[in-house]
Amino acid sequence: MTFIKTGVRGQGLGIRKKIQSPTPNPQSPIPKAVVLLSGGIDSSTTAAIAKHEGYEVYALSFDYNQRHKIELEAAKKVALALKIKKHLVIKFNLRAIGGSALTSEMEVPKDRKALGVMRNESKDTSRITHYALRITHHALRITDIPVTYVPARNTIFLSFALAWAEALKAGNIFIGANAVDYSGYPDCRPEYLKAFEKMANLATKASVEGKIRFAIKAPLLRLTKAEIIKRGTELGLDYSLTWSCYDPQPLPPQPPLIKGGIKRGVVSTHKSKLITSFVPCGRCDSCLFRAKGFREAGVNPI
Repeated sequence: MTFIKTGVRGQGLGIRKKIQSPTPNPQSPIPKAVVLLSGGIDSSTTAAIAKHEGYEVYALSFDYNQRHKIELEAAKKVALALKIKKHLVIKFNLRAIGGSALTSEMEVPKDRKALGVMRNESKDTSRITHYALRITHHALRITDIPVTYVPARNTIFLSFALAWAEALKAGNIFIGANAVDYSGYPDCRPEYLKAFEKMANLATKASVEGKIRFAIKAPLLRLTKAEIIKRGTELGLDYSLTWSCYDPQPLPPQPPLIKGGIKRGVVSTHKSKLITSFVPCGRCDSCLFRAKGFREAGVNPI
């Protein structure tokens, strides 16, 4: 297992306006928080919220040999933009386990119209939220959980976050889990997060000794993708830095380099500052959610 540390220094990138955090009390230490940061819309918005709420943010990303490893480039840029205290990337190989289209050669589903993908077409988000939060174990058995589900991924990620939080003496762990606009993943449900929080406070030295009471915070849990985008926009988050696609596609051959042009094989994707030799497929669940979210938020897609 390899650990890669990436320090975050210098000027922030991509923030359209300064994110104003509450003025800290000089008599009180700034609280620390570990934030799971994939580089997508949800995790990036969650990091911006934690920063806005006055936490000293420690961002945690994972290189698990995922199909869409390009998201790590986005995570790094978001961490820089938010001036995160420290960004840690942990590397391990979930492809050796497989069981998912994101960690194997299995095809990523495209153009899905199943309930789990497009249940939020209605404008009545309050009713949708109520429905989503009442998903039962029986409902999960009959819902099509897509092959992009990675076995136990959030449990693995949260376990690393818990370990780092205990070492940092940070009582708060933020995750961008969402129970409304999601693909039916069982480890995004509120009951799962509640159960993990209970486990965290049973399984750690700091908690057993009464030094820390760990809290799993999911500020986006009851928001639609459009509401998430609106919230991040209010905080000045530049979504052009983020990456959503599960199945990045190689950039088609480009014209030869010309004077004043761009280098062959390099393009700005999502109309973004994220420079990569891949483009989003535009058809996987995550791309569909992204497009729908920007459309319903009334924000130009990026």
